[in-house]
Amino acid sequence: MATAISANKAELLAIANSVASEKMIDKGIVIEAIEEAIQRAARARYGAENDIRAKLDPQTGDLRLWRVVEVVEQVDDYFKQVDLAAGQKLQKDAKVGDFIVDPLPAVDLGRIDAQSAKQVIFQKVREADRERQYEEYKDRAGEIITGVVKSVEFGHIVVNLGRAEGVIRRDQQIPRELMRVGDRVRAIILSVRRENRGPQIFLSRAHPDFMKKLFAQEVPEIYDGIIEIKAAARDPGSRAKIGVISYDGSIDPVGACVGMKGSRVQAVVQEMQGEKIDIIPWSEDTATFVVNALQPATVQRVVIDEDDGRIEVVVPDDQLSLAIGRRGQNVRLASQLTGKQIDIMTEADASEKRQREFVERSTMFQEELDVDETLAQLLVAEGFGELEEVAYVPVEELAGIEGFDEELAEELQSRATEALERREEAARAERRELGVEDALADIPHLTEAMLVTLGKAGIKTLDDLADLATDELIAKKRSENRRGPSRDRAEDKGGVLGEYGLSEEQGNEIIMAARAHWFDDEPAAEPQDGPAAEPQDGPAAEPQDGEAADADPAQ
Repeated sequence: MATAISANKAELLAIANSVASEKMIDKGIVIEAIEEAIQRAARARYGAENDIRAKLDPQTGDLRLWRVVEVVEQVDDYFKQVDLAAGQKLQKDAKVGDFIVDPLPAVDLGRIDAQSAKQVIFQKVREADRERQYEEYKDRAGEIITGVVKSVEFGHIVVNLGRAEGVIRRDQQIPRELMRVGDRVRAIILSVRRENRGPQIFLSRAHPDFMKKLFAQEVPEIYDGIIEIKAAARDPGSRAKIGVISYDGSIDPVGACVGMKGSRVQAVVQEMQGEKIDIIPWSEDTATFVVNALQPATVQRVVIDEDDGRIEVVVPDDQLSLAIGRRGQNVRLASQLTGKQIDIMTEADASEKRQREFVERSTMFQEELDVDETLAQLLVAEGFGELEEVAYVPVEELAGIEGFDEELAEELQSRATEALERREEAARAERRELGVEDALADIPHLTEAMLVTLGKAGIKTLDDLADLATDELIAKKRSENRRGPSRDRAEDKGGVLGEYGLSEEQGNEIIMAARAHWFDDEPAAEPQDGPAAEPQDGPAAEPQDGEAADADPAQ
């Protein structure tokens, strides 16, 4: 058999070199795969209980095979242990506790063993190839890459990237774009994930970053950092908006992106299958940016609600359909671009809304403060909208209203405080009727009104509240406005307490306070007796030069 192995030296090394070159992986990995395959075949021949090792010299192709055994006083495992006398036959200076080698004759790989060895080598090489692909692409997210369409499977496009494959999922394709096998395609790398079947490289042609990268390729000022795309929004295959800013006062950011006779923007439009692009000057002032984002519509007035992150935009009657756009496209893209919820209304709508709010607030003040209509309307006209504002504003501010004096201001504050207490008491009674535990009332930031809302949602105990995530508790509800972008979006119900405007920090404090009782009864960790056991080194994986275990099997 030694002759057979000798005859196959060159063949083993040739296989290793060929596979390493073809898959572009380290030759050492292929050598290890061959060694593992031979070890498995040898264990199948001599017994799987043996600790058998194989070593293939990457330079000469020499193959060595041996069994590692431990020298012990009394043998318990005849496959992995020998007594001192038997050990000294293998190695003269062997002593109890040594690990020595027992040379084995080379195995003749039969048909089944050879097939098994081949599978082991293929598996190892495949794993190494997958790892190489992952390492090569893992840090390239956000980069534009070019490939060739390999196949179209269930609407997903598989792209050959050369040394790897990527996939453009259906939702990341430009609608109505037809791709055929063999077509060259450009896309942005969205993400690279390590999975059991190998690294998955996800590509996109519909993501806003794809458009931004295309502009960076076509506009040198963007590549050089003179112009920056601050925001981008897309309705793939139809329309897009980008907000740009120039850090050089002599360069117009919009003009630079458009290019001479529109050459630059047209190159991007062509790659994106005719998608129309609105290039908008970006502004730090939210109102200005919203006005620019709604182009080509004309805006009369912008009202920003910082607490709810909403913006009301008032437009002339004849500009309403233009501001909203076809199927709400214009306002939806503007909302994505600004990161704010935008509601479009005409001047008549805005006037009607203001009148309705004025009447509602005046009526509330009349009932709660027991004042006449004129005084209630005067409070609303001065900007007061809630009882809390009347109760806790400085007395001087109330007394400063025309027709008010300090005595009237103090009386109004007293009545407002009493009204708030009545509300609190009514809410407390309702909360208890709903069965909400008193323990929830001790949690910071929660009012009785909030506890009623929790009770109506079925959250009545500390455990019920503790099981919620912060978003489930405080996420703000996006109202369904027939003239806002939400008409084309699935309904967002928000968190249970979304209407109360709690911050994320407050939400976290509430959840953690509700979970505190989980840790009250946990036993303290008991100290272990004696020092911690330290791991012991096992036997060497293979014989080392100059050590007792490095006996040459040929001797």
